[in-house]
Amino acid sequence: MKLEEAMGLALEEAQKALEHEDVPVGALVIVDDTVIACRHNERQLTGDPTAHAEILALRDAAAELGSWYLDEATLVTTLEPCPMCAGAALNARVSHVVFGAHDPKAGAAETLYNLLADPRLNHQARITSGVLADNCGAILSKFFADRR
Repeated sequence: MKLEEAMGLALEEAQKALEHEDVPVGALVIVDDTVIACRHNERQLTGDPTAHAEILALRDAAAELGSWYLDEATLVTTLEPCPMCAGAALNARVSHVVFGAHDPKAGAAETLYNLLADPRLNHQARITSGVLADNCGAILSKFFADRR
């Protein structure tokens, strides 16, 4: 699966967050070129501060595989992971993280921090950034502009 195709699926998932007024972020987990989990932000829906798209997708992927160890997995997300989500990807041993838009306020993969490549930690993940960045940024910009 091409990264642009995967990010397109993540963008479709992000749209679903709008139905319950959550920040439109979508994430999916791919193993062996197959999407095994696909989720969107659900913080408003569930009242759970940890219900970020990435966390939910990682949980679903672990359940699907029957293991928390996702070393063959790629996490694809429309927004650069925050520290919590980057930490979860590292703890799951995800091998590759792909994201669309950079997050100037909470980005922990390149912008503010680079947790995914920090050699002081016990695991690192390969990072690919900027995939369909304009599309990923546009859905977020519109969401926040509509709330002003």
